[in-house]
Amino acid sequence: MSIKTHKERSAAEEAQRYLENARTILSEKAGKKDGLYADVKYVKMASGTAYSAALLILDEFLKQKEGIHFKKPTSIEDYIARVRKYDKKLLRLLANVYDELHLAGYYHGTKSVDTIQLGLSNVTKMLNYIAN
Repeated sequence: MSIKTHKERSAAEEAQRYLENARTILSEKAGKKDGLYADVKYVKMASGTAYSAALLILDEFLKQKEGIHFKKPTSIEDYIARVRKYDKKLLRLLANVYDELHLAGYYHGTKSVDTIQLGLSNVTKMLNYIAN
């Protein structure tokens, strides 16, 4: 069994790896009780990792749509404007993931298990949507 390097993995494989890492961080480090995570540090870490998976997915999507004209977006506003041109469903998923993982999870450090799990689920939907 050979281990692929970062450059050998597809964007989807890399995004899946990030998502699995985020889930592992939450299950092994964050601790859950009564629908809340115990350690915000790990919630923030996992949220940032999962949000990075979403950005990898979006970069690949935009590369496919824009071809040689692709330039990596520099802000969430840039992602939103460019994704809006091509796909409204993906745009809605992006808006949700941004709110759930980037703002609530990473930036504000929510302890809500439901919010973070919804964000992870939406990243998975993005991944599945792009793969199909």
